[in-house]
Amino acid sequence: MNMRVLFSNVPSFGHFLPLLPLIRAFRRQGHDVAVVTAAGMAPLLAPEGIELLPAGPMPDVLFAEVGRKLGINPATEPIPEAVAEFFAGVRVDLTADEAFAQAKSWQPDLIVNEMLDFVGPLVAAGLDVPLATLAFGPAVPAEFTDPLIAVVRARYEERGLPAPQRVQAGRWLLDTCPPGLQFEGFAVPQGVERIALRPEPHQAPDASTGGHTPPAGGRPRVLVSFGTVFADPAVVGPLLGALTDVDVDVLATLGLDGKPEDYQLDSERVEFTPFVPLAQLLDNVSAVITHGGAGTTLGTLARGVPMVVVPQGADQFIQADRVAASGAGLALMPGQADPAAIAAALRRLLDEPTFTEAARRIGAEVATMPSPDGVAERLRAELVGQGQG
Repeated sequence: MNMRVLFSNVPSFGHFLPLLPLIRAFRRQGHDVAVVTAAGMAPLLAPEGIELLPAGPMPDVLFAEVGRKLGINPATEPIPEAVAEFFAGVRVDLTADEAFAQAKSWQPDLIVNEMLDFVGPLVAAGLDVPLATLAFGPAVPAEFTDPLIAVVRARYEERGLPAPQRVQAGRWLLDTCPPGLQFEGFAVPQGVERIALRPEPHQAPDASTGGHTPPAGGRPRVLVSFGTVFADPAVVGPLLGALTDVDVDVLATLGLDGKPEDYQLDSERVEFTPFVPLAQLLDNVSAVITHGGAGTTLGTLARGVPMVVVPQGADQFIQADRVAASGAGLALMPGQADPAAIAAALRRLLDEPTFTEAARRIGAEVATMPSPDGVAERLRAELVGQGQG
């Protein structure tokens, strides 16, 4: 059976890339795939040949509107009220109707959203289409999920739709979090079927480009990556300076549009790289220093590499907490994370083998999780079995 599978995500790299392995899997199996998100995501989708159904604005417009309403930036001040207004309030208000019109015209058999996308579930409810939700990290605590549901409820009611009672509003929860990173006592809500889905570090479409070759010096190689949004030279620059006193070679990412000269650093031990898939950057790496974005965290641990997590905002504090609790790395929270302290944490990570051992245990867990191809086939089979699609 050929299906039409519509993916829905918050318009940012970090919310789209965890969906990409499953998108590719559905396409490999001959299904029609499209993504409904902001038009500004076209440069990321175009190289993949993925159909884009444009709906709603990019995050800069959403952040500005939240700031106008609450006087808070949810990226740097991720308090529950601001997070709920961004994802479940403003974004739904400025995106849902356009997304609904696009989806109605495209006629999907299945909608797949990511956990913090509240447009896809509303569209699925309005069209009466089955929904699967992908969780790209550990469970979001109730202190955040409860306000999210409270805020989005009015958006359902004004459209005459039954309001969801939980974040996992669909039939399936596609869970990419390995057991060793999940909160103790995590339980899937009643009526939701959990399907484990192996997380993968982002890789190029052909996966043919090799990683960076390690320098000849024989020193440990450390990746410093603060993602596409939080790679602020004012934060990362002093950190790189402190790392020049550690006996390591550093590969540092520049975000989407950064330049090496932004960092005012002259060291033969630091190599800068523009945005490339994480899978390439992790080759020959002994440790990673990162802000703790969900994709970077899961992708790194899938390779069994330990981490120093320095959260800057958003959901990064959740990843930092779980990495530290798992033993696969260290977390330095605001007020602790001066460059010297981060460099000291890296030394400890490299000197104490227990961190690498714990990271490899999580990597082994990831390796046993069902592949994206297996999950795509399972969803197809379940839809056929239920007489849909």
